[in-house]
Amino acid sequence: MSMIELRNVSFAYTSRSRTLQDINLTLNKGCNLGIVGESGSGKTTLLRLLLGLNKPTTGEVRFEGSPLDLGNRRMMRDFRRGVQAVFQDPYSSLDPRQRVFDIIAEPLRSLRIECDRKTAVMQVLGAVGLTEDAAERYPHEFSGGQRQRIAIARAIVSRPDLVLADEVVSALDLSTRIRIVELLRQLSGAITFVLVSHDLSLVSSLCEEMIILERGHIVESGKTQKILTSPGHGYTQKLLASIPRMPPPTASYDEAGGTQS
Repeated sequence: MSMIELRNVSFAYTSRSRTLQDINLTLNKGCNLGIVGESGSGKTTLLRLLLGLNKPTTGEVRFEGSPLDLGNRRMMRDFRRGVQAVFQDPYSSLDPRQRVFDIIAEPLRSLRIECDRKTAVMQVLGAVGLTEDAAERYPHEFSGGQRQRIAIARAIVSRPDLVLADEVVSALDLSTRIRIVELLRQLSGAITFVLVSHDLSLVSSLCEEMIILERGHIVESGKTQKILTSPGHGYTQKLLASIPRMPPPTASYDEAGGTQS
């Protein structure tokens, strides 16, 4: 069964124009998906629909086989447990007034997840390569890459099936981007990722499948390597020719303290 499915979805912010048009998309567990397109292609709007932050103008979003009802508290609690997000800017996505422990534990509180919160937080800190003492510090005490690791820890502490990541490395320097990509690669065995990006090289390193968005339309979709080696649409060919490539991740990942980021 699919985790999330979009059926003939369109979305318009105004009555005069549509940001997304006739989107059909299925997210299956265990298959990472890349959503690629230039600025203004509709990537962020599509992400908001997948996160249940917007309701389609037409069409239907389904969660685990049933229509997603944004007004159904029980369904939305299950949805939030199963679907989490990591946003682009690690500097603005963390509350500067809270310690890291409280930031990471927040989903456990808001989703009413019964567990030993200290144990859960320490486990995910280790999973993202940060030491336990990070829990008592504040976001401003960390580098950009470390803050993004904290954001990833917050996203995975509730043990979601799916994490949606919006331009998750675009605000980071090159060496830090490589380390975060390697971290996502390690986590993807247990979690399915959807990566929203303008960078085809990032998607190619992490995603088995991808879709290409142009002006609110899916112009190409399928296996990532097939699209990259034999693009069938002119827009995809243009992206391949113009988007800067990120070197493949070869840097070692600092399991102990995460101080390299």
